[in-house]
Amino acid sequence: MPELPRLPFDRPDILDISPYFGELRTSAPIARVRTHTGDEAWLVTGYDEIRQVFGDDRFGRSHPAPETAARMSNNVLLGGPTGDYATERIIHKEMRRLLSPAFSARRMRALSDGVRTLVGNLLDVLAEQGPPADLHAGLSLPLPIQVICELLGVPYEDRDRFRAVAEAMTDLTDLARSADAQMELNAYTYEIVKAKRENPGEDVYTDLANASLPEEDIARIAGGLLFAGHETTVNQIDYGVLLFLRNPAERDALLRDPSLLDAAVEEIMRFGAPSQHGLIRYAHADVEVGGVRIREGELVALAIHAANRDERVYPDPEKFDIRRRDPRPHIGFGHGPHHCLGSGLARIELNAVFGALFARFPTLALAAPYEELEARSGTLTGGIDALPVTW
Repeated sequence: MPELPRLPFDRPDILDISPYFGELRTSAPIARVRTHTGDEAWLVTGYDEIRQVFGDDRFGRSHPAPETAARMSNNVLLGGPTGDYATERIIHKEMRRLLSPAFSARRMRALSDGVRTLVGNLLDVLAEQGPPADLHAGLSLPLPIQVICELLGVPYEDRDRFRAVAEAMTDLTDLARSADAQMELNAYTYEIVKAKRENPGEDVYTDLANASLPEEDIARIAGGLLFAGHETTVNQIDYGVLLFLRNPAERDALLRDPSLLDAAVEEIMRFGAPSQHGLIRYAHADVEVGGVRIREGELVALAIHAANRDERVYPDPEKFDIRRRDPRPHIGFGHGPHHCLGSGLARIELNAVFGALFARFPTLALAAPYEELEARSGTLTGGIDALPVTW
């Protein structure tokens, strides 16, 4: 038998994804591969096929025999099964019911003015310090942390502590390190949640404090919200800036016509790919997807970044185009019952950044050769550690 393709695939550029994803999508949108750990899995690269998996409740993150399940990597978040096989669906539905009001469109709109103010303040500091500057340290990183701390009810002064733990959680090479970090983050956030029972606030952790869920699940949800609520947005801001700087015609178009802002944010979410690792699911029954029979218990890897460049859906998909008017939405925030609850918050933050950044610094440019920018390797979320700019 021919050797199976082995993940991860090399990428030629920090803004491009591996061309091998496109080759597989053309020949086999659902293909057998070997994972980082040497196990076999199904890699899904097609847009329609991934949407089908998202919308089918016969796929989940749990496994009936987790100790023998195939693994994706040596990482607690993208390694093997999570959650209890018997209760996963119940817990998921209850979590969404509980948290949906906190991330409602009304509540997000109420946050938008405050987020724009935070962006303005951070840009003021950058302007006062003068160029060159690290936009990652001065904008991309502090903004999502401040916003998520306010929304959840986490002390902002603890940011260095939980940021270090969150970074350890993304380690793809040391399962013990990432698992220990997850336990530490869950324990830290659960202490905050418990304190809300005596001193409630207008925040999400107060909602969690009153939830009728097992304590272990409350701790896991609290930790997950803090991790996901800032880590991915940091990277999307960095990559959005890079996309505009590498495509100055798109930046100029946005400056001329601010009404393109919403479409620009969606294009950043479609095209930006700080990570190539995607998401994992396990089949809870035999399921046919795209003409392929996936057997109960098999591991399925969802390459979201590849599906968002599916030429069957997006004309000229490898072009960053903020005037794109595709009828079908990207799946950067998932789909269906697994659509990200925090998508509205991410959009508000990205709108605030790209509605102000180039208007404030129209001559913004990289302060180092693009080729010298280094992507973070060996981490789940990818991204970059520094974004040197001048103006």
